[in-house]
Formats: sequence, structure tokens, C-alpha cells
Amino acid sequence: MLPREQVQIASKFGISMSDTNQVQVKGNPEYVRRCIEASLKRLDMNYIDLYYQHRVDTSVPIEETMGELKKLVEEGKIRYIGLSEASVDTIKRAHAVHPITAVQMEYSLWSREIEEDFSSKTFLYSSSTSSGMASPSGDDVVPIPGTTKMKNLEDNIGSLAVKLRAEELKEIDAAIPIDEVGGERDYAIFSKYSYRLANTPEKK
Repeated sequence: MLPREQVQIASKFGISMSDTNQVQVKGNPEYVRRCIEASLKRLDMNYIDLYYQHRVDTSVPIEETMGELKKLVEEGKIRYIGLSEASVDTIKRAHAVHPITAVQMEYSLWSREIEEDFSSKTFLYSSSTSSGMASPSGDDVVPIPGTTKMKNLEDNIGSLAVKLRAEELKEIDAAIPIDEVGGERDYAIFSKYSYRLANTPEKK
């Protein structure tokens, strides 16, 4: 087994199931604290490297959520903070409280609307315009593969050795035209928490 300092662990909080089996998105400080304590206990660890807010609680000012996360960094229980599906405004306000290390967004051949928000100064913009979609080989994009089978995990790791040429990327892009992709990319319950809508109230 590798020493703990050679392993980077990422985890999330923010989605809760109520007593009535209703899904809730929560970001109040008390909930943040409960979640990290429970995660550390389950994982039998002293700290988590990257801790994400899985979805943004649109009823809680992001400054309150970030304030508690900042305390957890200061206490050594987490090292870095990430946001998932956060709006541009939310990211800016969160970053003003404590630096945001990672922003998670869905980005694939079937879900490419985020390209509409790319700045012309970013790596993502230059990659998407030159090849149809960004290559995960750059420093700005890190894929998050998900699997429950070791064979698939090995295949995912092996994909790092695959290098696609520009003409191959264009061929893939042409095979799945973005204007022909239909349907929602997320469960209906989470649609109101997409990054386009995930703004939080101003802190009073």
C-alpha cells in the first residue's frame, strides 16, 4: 500500500436525502462540518486532499459555505476546495473567500454547451476551436472516469497513452454533431442546479 502522502483523495458533499426520500442540495456551514467529519471517519483518514461542493445550494450565500470550508483548510481537515456546476458569479465570490483549486463541469461529446462560455484567452477555447472539443491532455482539463470494474479502470489509465491527431479529433467531432444531440444531460431534480442557474443570494 502506498503511503498516504503519495495518494490524493477527492470527495464531495452537498447532496442529501431527506426523511421523505427527497433529494436536497445543502451548503449551510453546519452541514459542511457534519459531512467532512463523517467522511473522515468512514475513510479512516485525517484529511482529504480535494473537497468539492457537489452542487451549489442556491438558498445559502456561497460566502457562508466557503467560510466553513476555509476553516476546514485551516484546521488541516482538507487541503484544497473545489466546486461542481457553479456559475461564474458563484466561482468569483467563492474564490474571494478562499482560492478555488478545481471546478467540475460535465464536458463530453454529448454535453458541450460549456464551450459557449469559453473565453478567447483560455486553453479550452483554443483547443475547442481547433479540434472541435478540448483534449484532456492539457493542464486545464482533467477527466474524471467512473467505474466499478478493475479492467475498466486499467483501460482508463491506459488511455493516457493515446495521442489523437488533429484530423482524428475533427473526425470524431463530425461523427457526433453537437446540434444533433438531444435530451437532458442530468436528472430533472438537478436541472435547476446547473452552472447556468447556480447563483446564490448575496450575503447580508
